[in-house]
Amino acid sequence: MSHDSTAAPEAAARKLSGRRRREIVAVLLFSGGPIFESSIPLSVFGIDRQDAGVPRYRLLVCAGEEGPLRTTGGLELTAPQGLEAIGRAGTVVVPAWRSITSPPPPEALDALRRAHEEGARIVGLCTGAFVLAAAGLLDGRPATTHWMYAPTLAKRYPSVHVDPRELFVDDGDVLTSAGTAAGIDLCLHIVRTDHGNEAAGALARRLVVPPRRAGGQERYLDRSLPEEIGADPLAEVVAWALEHLHEQFDVETLAARAYMSRRTFDRRFRSLTGSAPLQWLITQRVLQAQRLLETSDYSVDEVAGRCGFRSPVALRGHFRRQLGSSPAAYRAAYRARRPQGERALEAAAATAQSMPTLVEAGPVPTQTRRTAAASALGPSTSVPTEPGKPHSDAYAPGRPPLPGQRSAP
Repeated sequence: MSHDSTAAPEAAARKLSGRRRREIVAVLLFSGGPIFESSIPLSVFGIDRQDAGVPRYRLLVCAGEEGPLRTTGGLELTAPQGLEAIGRAGTVVVPAWRSITSPPPPEALDALRRAHEEGARIVGLCTGAFVLAAAGLLDGRPATTHWMYAPTLAKRYPSVHVDPRELFVDDGDVLTSAGTAAGIDLCLHIVRTDHGNEAAGALARRLVVPPRRAGGQERYLDRSLPEEIGADPLAEVVAWALEHLHEQFDVETLAARAYMSRRTFDRRFRSLTGSAPLQWLITQRVLQAQRLLETSDYSVDEVAGRCGFRSPVALRGHFRRQLGSSPAAYRAAYRARRPQGERALEAAAATAQSMPTLVEAGPVPTQTRRTAAASALGPSTSVPTEPGKPHSDAYAPGRPPLPGQRSAP
């Protein structure tokens, strides 16, 4: 589903019960919630910007449990409203949940179910999707969340159609977003849905953000499978795939290695990861291409071959769809933005590599495939090198973002 889909406008226009008002937005806060995500709907819906052409909403800040509510940095918040205030809202926003491993309060889940039954639009930002899922509001629906938690959401709630690629998903009366800044994208989308492009554009200018961001979460992916895959029988197949990305193989090959039919393999893989195996494989190949473009001097044609693409055309197509850029433009932008110190270290590494080796290194033990699947998925997979084409592990946290990118939290 497109990240700014309007595929379900009829559901969004459901009739509200008599006591609810469409212009009232209730934000449900919990103790332990991150303050950034919590502040997004408060800023978007709680500040009067009518002078800039932004229609005004009425904001209700509601405590989802007994206070005081402690948030990031030990700050204490006191919400002026309780759960009963949700009964007046036409839109209810859950900005984030404190922990994906702990269940939300039953009273809050009951309030959300009641709001939805009475026609309210329910919104989950980032890990707020876990609260909506726990309330049963995502059953049989498409949804998204932060890419890091998408596999867990899919595994815990198998009836939810989790798409970790999208910045947000609009399913009419239930909407979810990816992590952190994607909450801004979804809130802008809500304003656009309610009041049109002009109002959303005016708000975006006030917030100093783009009215619409192209692409999805693919450019921010670091690892796309949960850590617990190390105990799953599919770990062997995943590890083999990561070790052989330079070869041309398809999902049928992976299914055969797992001794499963293609249909069974697809179902098992999706239940474990929230992603179809073909999409996961393409994403891993594109991530491998990113690393080679950043850390080697291989041509684009060579990169395509070393990442298992059948042709440079295939690489360019998937690369552009996932990252919104051609491979050549990506490499140029990355190299232009590298810190001077990083370039100096790379030059020093190249010099050291060209010097005679004083001690012959012994063989390096290979980790078990099961461990590799748990700890070396995606970008942490090693990249082969050749003499004269040094590379460093530049895919570590803190890498300078490219134009239009943000560093993942």
